[in-house]
Amino acid sequence: MLAGGAEFGGRMAEVDRAALELAGGVDAPVRIIPAAAAPDNNHDRAGQNGVRWFRSLGARDIAALALIDTASANDVAIAAALRAARLIYLLGGFTGYLGQTLAGSEGWRAALDAHAVGALIAGSSAGAMVLCEWYYDPSSGRVVAGLGLVPNACVLPHHNTFGKGWAHKLSALLPAVTLVGIDERTGMISAGTGDERSWSCYGQGAITLYQHGQVQVYAAGVDFRLGAE
Repeated sequence: MLAGGAEFGGRMAEVDRAALELAGGVDAPVRIIPAAAAPDNNHDRAGQNGVRWFRSLGARDIAALALIDTASANDVAIAAALRAARLIYLLGGFTGYLGQTLAGSEGWRAALDAHAVGALIAGSSAGAMVLCEWYYDPSSGRVVAGLGLVPNACVLPHHNTFGKGWAHKLSALLPAVTLVGIDERTGMISAGTGDERSWSCYGQGAITLYQHGQVQVYAAGVDFRLGAE
């Protein structure tokens, strides 16, 4: 699941309820990764916001993990918690820091192990960005290799506010890659795998795809594929 930001409020309830259902329902173990909020020491507050939000949606087994840096990303206990999770949610914040913290870590390998047996991995804003094959790091102005869960894609979060301003630059830097603009309080979910997976849009905004030199917009309730002609 990829979300555009301004999570944990309003019509994000639609996409998060759908994610929770796919994960197995209200008893599914939900684990939040707040690392992206660690550079400005906001990880505790951000993590607890997520805990309260998912509890309000009925989740009974929800926790924010203390995964905030490289050391904790390789902690055995944290990796075990991720491996047992059914919904893993990466919060937003500092994109480059999150990507560097997770890349090659035991925690990320554990998340992939969980995903391989059916767990849903979700991310909002920076969390959605690093899940793709490529992400734009605003702090450095560079395109960076991401975690690769969504191939041949690069997310433009907060698309209805500032994210759309990145489209021209990133279209030039990544001409063969699908740019995925996601509005705030909007998300997209796929239960499939591989390049042919289909996605569904949820929430108050839209998904805007920049691909094959064209711009396509999908509203809530509409299904689509990344990379489709």
